[in-house]
Amino acid sequence: MSDTQLQLFEFYDDPLLRIIENGFPENEFYDLEYKSAQGGFPKEMWKTYSAFANTNTGIIVLGISEKKGKISIDGLNEEQIVAYQKQFWDDCNNPNTISANLLTKNDVREIIYKEKKLLVIRVPFAERTKRPVHLTKNPFGNTYKRNHEGDYRCTDDEVKRMIADSSAELKRDSYILEHYTLDDIDKGTLAKYRQLFSISKSGHPWNALNDSDFLIKLGAYRKDRTTKQEGITLAGLLMFGKEDSIQEHELLPNFFPEFREKLSKDKAIRWTDRIYPDGTWESNLLQFYLRVWPKLSSTLPVPFNMDKDQRIDETPAHEALREAFVNALIHTDYSLDGNIIIEQDADRFVFSNPGTMLVSLEQYYAGGKSECRNPSLQKMFMMIGRAEKAGSGVDKILTGWNDAHWRRPFVQQQQKPDRVELTMPLFSVLPEDMTTQLNDIFEDISNLTSDELTVLYYCLVEGSVTNHRLQYVLDMHRTDITELLKRMCNSGYLASDNNGRWTLYTINDKRKVDTSGRKVATSKSKVDTSDRKVATLEDSNLATSKSKVATSDINLATLSKFPKRMKSSDLERNIMMICKDKYCQKEEIATLLGRSEDYIRNKILPTMLKDKKLEKKYPYTINHPQQAYKTTDEYAEQL
Repeated sequence: MSDTQLQLFEFYDDPLLRIIENGFPENEFYDLEYKSAQGGFPKEMWKTYSAFANTNTGIIVLGISEKKGKISIDGLNEEQIVAYQKQFWDDCNNPNTISANLLTKNDVREIIYKEKKLLVIRVPFAERTKRPVHLTKNPFGNTYKRNHEGDYRCTDDEVKRMIADSSAELKRDSYILEHYTLDDIDKGTLAKYRQLFSISKSGHPWNALNDSDFLIKLGAYRKDRTTKQEGITLAGLLMFGKEDSIQEHELLPNFFPEFREKLSKDKAIRWTDRIYPDGTWESNLLQFYLRVWPKLSSTLPVPFNMDKDQRIDETPAHEALREAFVNALIHTDYSLDGNIIIEQDADRFVFSNPGTMLVSLEQYYAGGKSECRNPSLQKMFMMIGRAEKAGSGVDKILTGWNDAHWRRPFVQQQQKPDRVELTMPLFSVLPEDMTTQLNDIFEDISNLTSDELTVLYYCLVEGSVTNHRLQYVLDMHRTDITELLKRMCNSGYLASDNNGRWTLYTINDKRKVDTSGRKVATSKSKVDTSDRKVATLEDSNLATSKSKVATSDINLATLSKFPKRMKSSDLERNIMMICKDKYCQKEEIATLLGRSEDYIRNKILPTMLKDKKLEKKYPYTINHPQQAYKTTDEYAEQL
């Protein structure tokens, strides 16, 4: 291999990455994009610029090409460097090319690596008021965002939402609803809120107000001085409204806040508890909060503490959890069709809501800067002591979880549809049961560092890890994380799928040994992989060389039952049979059917999902590493 060509894995272990990052802000979360630029200034440059500006900070490197997991250091000559810099700045300041110049001179740098010149351009995440950043003067059809597959063109609806978010002062929830009156307010909910308000703020002058004036003070009812219009605001209806009024077709017909509790290890039990709009309660935000919060808080330990002869029933962890819960409610983009979903598992809480982040990831984790999409809702929760006003409450979330010695919460952004997901792990640095599991897999882990143990721990809990995921967990530079992962792969603790920058790392079960030092995973024994038992075959291979997994309910002999050629209808029916009673990953499906994974993933699964023949295990995390599929109840009954 040429000294100017590297495997992606080697590239991230290479000093070049540190050279590229040198001079740019530290602790920044960003993506990388490589463009050869040998044939001229890249035509796709401005699509990537738009995508980074609208999604999250990114770095574009001219002079490097990436193909099939290999990085080639092509380099640029001096003439190209000068010409490309001039063209970049000319275009960057031309509104016919791109709508906003977000860069300073320090964001464009020339670097030299192995006598090869490169041009490095840092594109920052645009401020809310400058989004959408788009090509030409027309945002529609010319605005881009970024996902794991690269740059994609935004729909008109996505563009409209960015335009709405860009208003100088966010007042989305202060909108006066036409034809809605105080009759649309649930009196029981309002009475309960006023009770909580009086407890939180005894002696407050608002306690003496009648309901109408009280709602005005909260921003639940508003009079517009200019238009003379008055009525219930969106915030008022969401917080206090009747379910039927909220879900009217003209307003929010798909409003469906949901709590899912999954505490059973029995996979046949989908949820151990569930709270959703079922007609037995007025499903407004306050009622949802009052029903769900006791469920969430009961999971956390409550030590016996006294303060001034009063028992303290809450810890910083309770405050962190409540802040995360309320944040999901007040930061939701209610113009989207998606639902607020609160999940409680044995090892984590997950808060997922429709919308996009209004601040960068760096600003989010730093805390202190608040950009709330629904300030009236925020005020309503704040006035009963359930939300923070200064900042986004992230400081409280992080410090509260840290005080409990649990792993750091982390946030993820998803596109298509837009969602924000906050995960709060319920496990400590290395619990005893996890140590036992690791000792069962590996003969001795006493020689491993705390960082190495943490990586293995996350692999056990989450099924797999990525370099990007570990950046939220380990206090290490991303290149140091790469070195760590490479070392653990070479030592046999981890296995990787070698998928370039999105490489997944998993526990290497092949290294499994017992205490006597004899190998346990022989050709005659069964290897426990995740949730399924896989039987290895002595002196033989499985149907494909890529997959080693079969479901526990489907015998490997099934492989021979499916003909090589099938009608699409027969193929779909066989997939539904395979996935009838359990979630199966695409690798399993492909192996059992003797088809390629790409064919199943790209040709078959999308159609079956569209026709509602299959459902996803992780419907709101499109690229979830453990994504799996199960036959829907409707079609399972027909088999």
